Amino acid sequence: MRQVVLDTETTGLSPEEGHRIIEIGCVELLNRRLTQRRFHVYLNPDRAVDAGAQEVHGLSDEFLADKPRFRDIVQEFIAFVDGAELIIHNAPFDVGFLNHELRLLGDEPASLADHCSVLDTLALARKKHPGQRNSLDALCKRYGIDNSRRELHGALLDAEILADVYLAMTGGQMALLEEPEAGAAETAAESMSTQRRHTARPPLRVLRCTPEELAAHEERLAALQKSSGGNCLWSEPTA
Repeated sequence: MRQVVLDTETTGLSPEEGHRIIEIGCVELLNRRLTQRRFHVYLNPDRAVDAGAQEVHGLSDEFLADKPRFRDIVQEFIAFVDGAELIIHNAPFDVGFLNHELRLLGDEPASLADHCSVLDTLALARKKHPGQRNSLDALCKRYGIDNSRRELHGALLDAEILADVYLAMTGGQMALLEEPEAGAAETAAESMSTQRRHTARPPLRVLRCTPEELAAHEERLAALQKSSGGNCLWSEPTA
């Protein structure tokens, strides 16, 4: 399962008012595990950044003046997200801007839906925590995610934080998948080798579960599947 956690920064609030994307940040998840693959770019929007937007992300017209345009990076971006499930907080905002940028290139039909699916973590959070604040900062506090570096909004940093929030919100199974610390595997292997006894072993005894145990197991998996929003790793995929 390949997922791409995505965030954007823009010149303002609405593409219908001529606002454009000025930053795209993406991180990759494979089977709920962060990889080292990233996509990050600043963009020249060919228009001024609204003062209110600059207060949020700190990106000025001067900083963006020598950056590439969306048309210059679109093929690389599409190649990165193609076939993945996009994980986005408040997805209609980012998807609306990205589709607007694609339409400006003149390709028809111009839609992210032609290349990937989208999961909105804001909608997911509102379903799991109705009546509560579900901003990215609020979710970081609720799930114990460190967002101390988030003094300003930034697409890549926010994508990295959202990846941690998403994993915690959909089951918290990240710790089971983390790589061992450097040297830990070698140390464990050495410890095992010093204790290995080269003697004949009797056949292993196979203990099969009772019908009651199997029913309890299935009940537990169903609960995990529900609490993780259908992302329990131990449940068989449905057709």
